[in-house]
This record gives sequence, structure tokens and C-alpha cells, in this order.
Amino acid sequence: MLTDAAATGRLAAQLAALLEPGFVLFLSGDLGAGKTTFARGLLRALGYPGRVRSPTFTLVESYDLSRFQLYHFDFYRLSSDRDWLDAGFDDLIGGSGVAVIEWPERAAASLPAPDLRLRMEFDAAAGEQVRLARLEAGSPRGFACLRRLRASGAAC
Repeated sequence: MLTDAAATGRLAAQLAALLEPGFVLFLSGDLGAGKTTFARGLLRALGYPGRVRSPTFTLVESYDLSRFQLYHFDFYRLSSDRDWLDAGFDDLIGGSGVAVIEWPERAAASLPAPDLRLRMEFDAAAGEQVRLARLEAGSPRGFACLRRLRASGAAC
């Protein structure tokens, strides 16, 4: 349960410590559920000091970090599940960088499987300020990451 933006940032920081080149993270959830807030927290925890822009209109923002390049995608505005391939983004996913993809459902048929999928939802019983975070592994690397997150007491 994520009770506020600070809790979202704490979960992002816990995951940031476990990221490595080639990692693919899907961020799913309704509009306003905190996907971009999570991505910002991830970048802050990875030491990025600059402005973190939402890639809603650009589709991708790239961040040069000390450990790897992070590519933050937002596929909300895609009209076809192949648009991201036509844009040449497939070269940026699964290589030496880390890919964080918001709205992966918009390209689901052509995306590789993620290492982790984070689904953020409003908690209907607690109100709009509280979100539920559900992490699901999609690869052996994702399972190892999820085990380490849970062992550290992460809210997932």
C-alpha cells in the first residue's frame, strides 16, 4: 500500500538499488495512479539531479546515469501496438540500458516480456490518495529482484 508520494518514492528507491543493464520494467495502472511519480522516484534514487519530464508527448526520455542509460517510455498515445517498433525504440529495450515503460498495454503484442511489472491502482476502500502496488515477475531476473524486494520489506 502506498499512502502518499513519499511512499511511492521509497518503493522506487528500493527497486532502483536492484536495477542492472538490460532490465525491463512495465508500469501499469489508471491515469493518475502514480506511474510517472514512481519513475521520477526511481531516477532520483539513481542519482539523477535534473528535471524528470513525463514522456507522454515525446514517447521516450533518456537519462545518462553512472551505472547505465535509463529509457523512460510512455506508450499512452500510441495508436498501434507496432508504433514503438516503427519509431526504432526496439533497439533501446533489453540492451545495455534499463527500460521503464508506462502503458505497456498499448504495445503488448510486440513488446518483449518484462523482468518486472508494477501495477498501481487506487485503493477503492481507502480513497483516491492511497494506491495499491502489485509487483509481478516475468523473468528469472525479475523473480530474483522480487525476492530481494520482499526480503527488504518493500511495500509490494
